[in-house]
Amino acid sequence: MAAVHQTQPTVQLLLSTSEFVGALELISTTQEVLQQELQGILSFRHLGSQLCEMEKLIDKMMIADFTTYARSDLNRPLEEDAQVLEKDRLESLVFGLLRQRKLDFLEIYSEEMITAAKGIVKQCVMNTVSQIEEIDTEMVVKLADQMRLMTFSQWFELLKSVFASFILFLRRIKATLSVIRNVVLEVLDSNQRNKLPEVAAAATTTEGGSGTPVPRDSEVAYLTHEGMFISDAFSEAEQTGGSAPGNAPGAEARSLRPPQQSRTEPCGSDSASGTTESSSSREHTNPSSTPAGGAGITVSEDMMPTDLELGRVAANIQELMYTASDVSHDRCVKFLMARAKDGSLERLSSSEFVCLSQAVEHFVRDTEELCRRRSVSLRGALQSQANRFVHRFHEERKTKLSLLLDNERWKQADVPAEFQDLVNSIADGRITLPEKKPTGTEDRKPNDYLTVDGQKYAVVGTVLLLIRIFLEYCQCVNDIPSITTDMLTRLSDLLKHFNSRSCQLVLGAGALQVVGLKTITTKNLALASRCLQLVVHYIPIIRAHFETKLQPKQYSILRHFDHITKDYNDHIAEISAKLVAIMDSLFEKVLSKYEVKAPMPSSCFRNVCKQMAKMHEAIYDLLPEEQTQMLFLRINASFKLHLKRQLARLSVVNDGGPQHGLVMVDVAFYTGNVQALKSLEHLDLNMAEIWELKR
Repeated sequence: MAAVHQTQPTVQLLLSTSEFVGALELISTTQEVLQQELQGILSFRHLGSQLCEMEKLIDKMMIADFTTYARSDLNRPLEEDAQVLEKDRLESLVFGLLRQRKLDFLEIYSEEMITAAKGIVKQCVMNTVSQIEEIDTEMVVKLADQMRLMTFSQWFELLKSVFASFILFLRRIKATLSVIRNVVLEVLDSNQRNKLPEVAAAATTTEGGSGTPVPRDSEVAYLTHEGMFISDAFSEAEQTGGSAPGNAPGAEARSLRPPQQSRTEPCGSDSASGTTESSSSREHTNPSSTPAGGAGITVSEDMMPTDLELGRVAANIQELMYTASDVSHDRCVKFLMARAKDGSLERLSSSEFVCLSQAVEHFVRDTEELCRRRSVSLRGALQSQANRFVHRFHEERKTKLSLLLDNERWKQADVPAEFQDLVNSIADGRITLPEKKPTGTEDRKPNDYLTVDGQKYAVVGTVLLLIRIFLEYCQCVNDIPSITTDMLTRLSDLLKHFNSRSCQLVLGAGALQVVGLKTITTKNLALASRCLQLVVHYIPIIRAHFETKLQPKQYSILRHFDHITKDYNDHIAEISAKLVAIMDSLFEKVLSKYEVKAPMPSSCFRNVCKQMAKMHEAIYDLLPEEQTQMLFLRINASFKLHLKRQLARLSVVNDGGPQHGLVMVDVAFYTGNVQALKSLEHLDLNMAEIWELKR
């Protein structure tokens, strides 16, 4: 009775040092003594309800203390290490909360975590802004506006600071949750160990056996007077009494369920364990329901969390780590979007965007490794910005190409040394832009032609810049592989645009109005054809480069390049047809007036040969020999066709007569002139075809 009388002041003493578990153990044991040994003592009739109220108060105190702990843990300066704050206090709190079945304490931690995460970005911005003199915080109050006033390099340093802070934040959370998980697993392990002696005791009782009673009153009196924790004494009793081993060090904080005492109450009841019964369960449990003479089952047994509940708590701890990752990513997304609001992220150079992408990717990988969680919001936000970046990147270059084409006069341009170096590097397999101009290019004279794989290409200035532009697209997918498919469709669009616009300007004669050319010459046409051929040469190289960046399931998108190649080749064929058509209309006009009469060679054939020489002169330096030969074979076929028709109209036949002889003189003159042209010496003109077949 003296010991029980000291319970309340001892509980107060324990609470003053936040020894919640010890206080709860003492209340539990006292309640048990009141219900059994001291049942019916009038002076203690109110003590039971008073202890219940104290237990409710302890519940509230533990929750308040855990909230305070979580807040101070999550909001302490991130410069400090990731060690767990007051580990013993945390373990004691978690044991107490589990003992009282307050299993929603992780929700408190989650709420505090979300609040702390919001403060991290704010603190980082304030720290950075305070070091930038150009930003007047009195004039610009909002953090988002302050961020938008920063240069990219200032903002990027801030971003890295935010990422580093969140990594420290997550490490700290992981360390704390690890301690909580260990406590939960220890309780779960303790539950399962305690079931074994209970089963054995139940079997012994069934067989009629019983242990030797060990009086507990002296223990309680000793504890309350000496100020020790009940659980300490139980641990000692267990060790001396030979109970099941397994109590971990620091038992005062961990004995949720004091070890079984091998004893039987004098009345025959079994007060197996000293586990607490919470105030809520006592309200529903009548203490007199345990018969005085029977084997009593302690009501507090039902207060302990079940293995299933403890398993749920353990699962929730992992979920909380996932939440921490998601929350960190979401705050970083808001930070990113605040900067992106005025479109500044879209206007970054590709190298700046690459830095941003790499920083984000590095952060995402770190959080995945820490939290075992693939959070998608930040990657999604970056992808969204990447799409906007690609759109702006493409529109800028398409506009630039359009302006170049609209100012192009379709005259052969000199080739600066840096462009020759550029195509040489492509030939060496480097599908990328050089970081800076090669030294010495300024001193080297430009060339008349661009030499690619041993072939000379006469080019206009626009196509040189087009090569540089499509290399910029290739460079971008090197740096940011995630935008490969988007970049591929945009580059396809750019190549199509060059093809269709050059067709409108040259074949469609649009350059007459746009740049004021007087006429579209054969030279303009041949030059346009050669430029198209240069682009066609590079399409397979571009295609192969993009293929290395794609997944096999994405290869179908490469068909864009097949369609573009066909369009370019069709355009080249149309230019060739146009060159033939120019001569065809000339032959039709000139040969319709052809008369077979002296002097020979006739003025008509002289005119034809003069025009053939002009055509040859215009295209010979622009097109390769084999193309020149093919073109002149087609022109020759057209000439023979018109001559054949005129001879048929004049009824001149190859009969060996005077008129036949005169025609042969003209034909020999024509053949001699054509074969005198460069690279056409061995052209088989097959002039016999001008005569109608004899029937």
